Amino acid sequence: MAAGAAVLTAGGCARGAGTSAQPGTTSISNDNATWDDGYRAAGRALKKITGYELRPLSNPSVTSYQQVVQMTLQTSKASDLVKWASGYQLKRLARAGGLTDLTGVWERYADRGWLRRASKEAVFYRGKAYGIPLYESYYVLFYSKPLFRRLGLKAPASWDELMHCAEVLQRHKVTPFLASQVGGWPATEWFQEFVSKVDPQFYRRLVAGRASYTDEPARRAMELWHDFQRKGWMTSPDFDQARGPGALKEGTVGMFLHGTWQAAGMSAAGIEPGKDYGAFILPTVRPSTPRSVITESGVFAVPSRAASHGAAMKNVGAWLSPSVQRVWSDFLQDSSANPKVAASNPVVAALQGDIAREHRLPLVRYWESGPPSLIQGNTDDLGGFMAGQTSPVTTLRRMQERAHDEWAAWRRDEA
Repeated sequence: MAAGAAVLTAGGCARGAGTSAQPGTTSISNDNATWDDGYRAAGRALKKITGYELRPLSNPSVTSYQQVVQMTLQTSKASDLVKWASGYQLKRLARAGGLTDLTGVWERYADRGWLRRASKEAVFYRGKAYGIPLYESYYVLFYSKPLFRRLGLKAPASWDELMHCAEVLQRHKVTPFLASQVGGWPATEWFQEFVSKVDPQFYRRLVAGRASYTDEPARRAMELWHDFQRKGWMTSPDFDQARGPGALKEGTVGMFLHGTWQAAGMSAAGIEPGKDYGAFILPTVRPSTPRSVITESGVFAVPSRAASHGAAMKNVGAWLSPSVQRVWSDFLQDSSANPKVAASNPVVAALQGDIAREHRLPLVRYWESGPPSLIQGNTDDLGGFMAGQTSPVTTLRRMQERAHDEWAAWRRDEA
């Protein structure tokens, strides 16, 4: 918290250029400076509707960003809009107080078909909405099309085809899969994929605290993951995901599991969608298993004490307008939270079509799926497993012990 306090102090000194009201704009606290140009472009589209542009205030450190938001939320130093995670990350922030009830805004969007009603669970807390979806991303495997063509491979549509791809890639001295724990949270990516592709309904029960990490589907998922590691199919866990697009381009890694928001990183590396890379959703382990997709959606929240609260409400109330989302989606090269706005990136558009055609069950990303202290602790355990410090059985046992305690604490606090 000392780091957060230091940042807060510095921010307070520069308040005149920070969160204080500035005519014709609303400030946005966010933890991703690479999106600043996108916010500004979307803000210009918003201004045509609301009269207010967007003014991003970026903090590149996720830890200090979260600390500062929580420390300033109920003060006059709160920004007008806050970028935040959905699910239990948002629930915890809402429970602390200081957020504006956005239920009316959410309902108006839902009535117009400008958001999916399935997003309700991710943004509602005690019957009220406290966030509006910022984007919608899917967890997929990006792959190098030139590499696959050269080796006579195609995007796998079944588990057996996936195994074949991995075997061929390894024979040609290419690491089949990128797997990383750099930054902490990426350790959850392969866990959520293996569990959901073994049994998506079990995954839903597990993240809701209604199943055990030591149950058979979780054990099966961890054994599959362990088998991939033993075969040498995965990169070292200290492989930085920021190198993922470059590794695909160079042909040193065959497949890269990540959110579709990574499409912008592909373009930055000079890789063209549809020509140089494609993407597919991990197949189910058994053909009869229902198909699913891990979905991520950040949110905009509005602090109750925002300096330009009225302007912030106008902008959050127009954020999902098609004209705004067209600009924002094109910048991200990702899927819009407004289902009526099709992705311009052909790879992402094809994924949208697959998800609709296959009626894939949307599943919440593990990082937002439960009490934050539970998810953080379990993420650390998964990182230890990736580093070879614990076995699959020991890792799951530790995760279940923590789940027992943290769900009990969350429910006790709720009561």
